[in-house]
Amino acid sequence: MAPLKVIGAGYGRTGTLSMKVALSMLGYNCLHLLDFATAELHPEKFLDAYLHPEKPVDWDDLYDGFDAAVDWPTISFVERLIHAYPDAKVILTARDVDSWYNSFKNTVHKLSVELGNRYDDLPEHTQRWVRMAHACQLDGAAVDPKRFNDEEAIKAKYNAHVEWVKKNVPSERLFIMELGEGWDRLCKFLNVPVPSVPYPSANSAKDFEKDFMAEDRLQYFFDEARKIDAATAAKSSV
Repeated sequence: MAPLKVIGAGYGRTGTLSMKVALSMLGYNCLHLLDFATAELHPEKFLDAYLHPEKPVDWDDLYDGFDAAVDWPTISFVERLIHAYPDAKVILTARDVDSWYNSFKNTVHKLSVELGNRYDDLPEHTQRWVRMAHACQLDGAAVDPKRFNDEEAIKAKYNAHVEWVKKNVPSERLFIMELGEGWDRLCKFLNVPVPSVPYPSANSAKDFEKDFMAEDRLQYFFDEARKIDAATAAKSSV
């Protein structure tokens, strides 16, 4: 399904999961960080691409099966991806920086620290994608309380990223979508019909707490990871 047709450039907690759902409704197969939790998507390849930006990357291999991608790890590769896929459209999901920081602090940062504290007890598959996520998200600051609590620096990082995208992505390729917007401008940008159903609203801070922080939900993700580990072990023994 490669090459990528849509590249998501917005940080997590700017409506990226809603965007993934929306793009899926529009016919795209969209990668989001959460997909790594319950599927074998080779997070070590993404981690290697992040850690070694000087090395050539087979992006078609990395994104095999997807024609759109949002959230991390894709955010870390925006500069390289816009050159690798010159015909791809770029969507920058955005929100007020103060609102973003508070949302990120109470969701992604909180979960990152929790998974970091439990790392040694996590299933192998979970460890693999968590290693990648912890490296990529805010360049490691998402899991580091000392760095993340430097609110001024983290907000400056967010703002710098937004400004870089605005400055470096050609205007005809770039769509900036503010949190809370609906279908109309997005569908016009993608040149697709407007669906007859409301634009999806996924992963509010309240939803995040219920869907990803609750112990029963964590155990669900860990159980899925163990299934992947068992399948991998079975393949390697053949």
